[in-house]
Amino acid sequence: MLQGNAIIGQSGGPTTVINASLCGVVQAWRDAKASGRILGMRFGIEGFMQGEVIDLGREEPELLEQLRTTPSSALGSSRHKLRDADFEPILAMLQKYDIRYFFLIGGNDTMDTIHRVETFCRGKGYPLIGIGVPKTVDNDLYGTDHTPGFGSAARYVAISVKQAGMLARDMKRVDQYVIFQTVGRSAGWLPAASALARTAEDDAPHIILFPERPFDRERFLAAVKACYERHGWCSIVCGEGITYADGRPVSASTTTDKFQNVEFGAMGGTSAAMMLHRMIGDAFGWRGEFQVCESLQMCAADRMSETDLEEAFACGRRAVELAAQGQSGVMVSIVRKSNAPYRWSLETAPLAEVAARAKPMPDAFITPDGLDVTRECLEYLRPLVGPLPQYARLKGVPV
Repeated sequence: MLQGNAIIGQSGGPTTVINASLCGVVQAWRDAKASGRILGMRFGIEGFMQGEVIDLGREEPELLEQLRTTPSSALGSSRHKLRDADFEPILAMLQKYDIRYFFLIGGNDTMDTIHRVETFCRGKGYPLIGIGVPKTVDNDLYGTDHTPGFGSAARYVAISVKQAGMLARDMKRVDQYVIFQTVGRSAGWLPAASALARTAEDDAPHIILFPERPFDRERFLAAVKACYERHGWCSIVCGEGITYADGRPVSASTTTDKFQNVEFGAMGGTSAAMMLHRMIGDAFGWRGEFQVCESLQMCAADRMSETDLEEAFACGRRAVELAAQGQSGVMVSIVRKSNAPYRWSLETAPLAEVAARAKPMPDAFITPDGLDVTRECLEYLRPLVGPLPQYARLKGVPV
């Protein structure tokens, strides 16, 4: 029996399916016929401390169902880093609203927030069950096979690179190269997803740059030249967080957020794609373009992955089931059973192990030269992204 009120919040960058998890929590709470109310914190833990709380139980069921396929963060988000002075005000708000169940949907830093709040309350003798619902397009959250939000963002990247590659191929007499930049500070999961765009040997992308591998300017330019000599053009995909061997960002960005993470899209800064564009132009004198779509990868509902949607909703529902069982200090975790057919289940991971940890791509997913993905990586990605659109290509029979 769920006794007492619950509150749920959304933190960090939004995703295409984060509201599906929110919908899952609210609907599961209603289905459980809990004795208390299900509340929502506006703009994450930051808004909660300021008393910005809404009653999600008063939302119409039809609207909640529509919310399931609505992108962005319906509750509003925050990137507030908890300070020692925040814990007493948070406890006061929990007591004010008689909150006994604390749900947050988010990534690495969000899991750290739940862990610290739940631990503080336990130390003060306040009974609070804290459950994390995973979310991040970067797919770098520790303790889960993959994260809700990644599949849809990966689909966005794969389709974008596929379509942009077709344009670049057909315009190679004008522009000889194109660079597409994905989000992701320290993990190359989204750049890797671009490899799903390929169906022919000369399809984009030709070169993929991962944050897990140090960037080598001379090796990169040599690969670009070899690709141009073979195909007459070159498609490059890079993660925003690629760095040189000494740790310097290729983007040259030095701006950091409240969690001391480099902000690659900071105002006035450059991007990795822009710097690569300059390198190629300076080295070969070619024309080319770069594409930096920033947060569009995080909110493109028209490219939503069906698998992603299903799993995000299921994670939200599972969080309430765990709370009803009295479990606390855990995050809902997705466990992969098989690739083909794709089978999965939901388990848990301790917040103490998940909090503020990152999961890079495994070495087995990146080719030895560090510029592409392996077959094993493609098998991992395919069921999460789903089938991509297929386009016609002329045979090109000469007269």
